[in-house]
Amino acid sequence: QVQLVESGGGLVQAGGSLRLSCAASGRTFSNYCMGWFRQAPGKEREFVAAISVRDINTYYTDSVKGRFTISRDNAKNTVYLQMNNLKPEDAAVYYCAATQRAYSSRWNEYNYWGQGTQVTVSS
Repeated sequence: QVQLVESGGGLVQAGGSLRLSCAASGRTFSNYCMGWFRQAPGKEREFVAAISVRDINTYYTDSVKGRFTISRDNAKNTVYLQMNNLKPEDAAVYYCAATQRAYSSRWNEYNYWGQGTQVTVSS
């Protein structure tokens, strides 16, 4: 089992920045690909970014490329999502997730999920 706890969400003006953190506990964190997903009201859960095992590769959905950066600190069992130049359409509940696959952008291939953290962007 892996337990995930997100933090760092909040209210920010358009153009601002937030840094989300996801602290993991349980099994060896470095063995998991970590992903961030988001879900806005009335919309499906959407892939945002992922970072592969041991920080080899990163992946982003097109709408956040150049604005968001995913990173991980295996010594701290933590994955981060730095979000810059936030737009109103980025507003959603953001979820951290873990999978033992090398990489995935599919939410149903992730085995463990955090409770989510709300990001609100005012225009």
